[in-house]
Amino acid sequence: PKAVARFKELSREGFYNGVTFHRINQSVIQGGDPNSKDDDPRNDGTGSSQKPNVPAEFSDLLYDSGIVGAARSSDPHSANSQFFITLRRVPDFDQKYTIFGKVIEGMNNVRTISGVQPKEGERPVEPVRIKTIRIEPKK
Repeated sequence: PKAVARFKELSREGFYNGVTFHRINQSVIQGGDPNSKDDDPRNDGTGSSQKPNVPAEFSDLLYDSGIVGAARSSDPHSANSQFFITLRRVPDFDQKYTIFGKVIEGMNNVRTISGVQPKEGERPVEPVRIKTIRIEPKK
């Protein structure tokens, strides 16, 4: 619940508008770093919001395709603003990263992002930006 609340809070504040998916590999696409809005790709993946970190919230849910998880450093309680979406089953993430969502519609868009080329390592050469994230009432 704390990771969900943080994601909603940052989304409503427009925090994610303009950030890039700075990490794309065979397992995940990752975004949510405010540093990715600048022109220096060397700092991508190191930023966070000004808010305090969110403690880990592990569950019995498994990291299957389409799971949205809270990215963090080596400290399990360091999740803040960054998130990732899994492209396949990733058992190494189970009970190590907080799960706070699942793609229920639009996984084709996630797969399109995952296929972007060319890349330098895991970072797309041409930025793949989030225009905006909106939180809408459940239908």
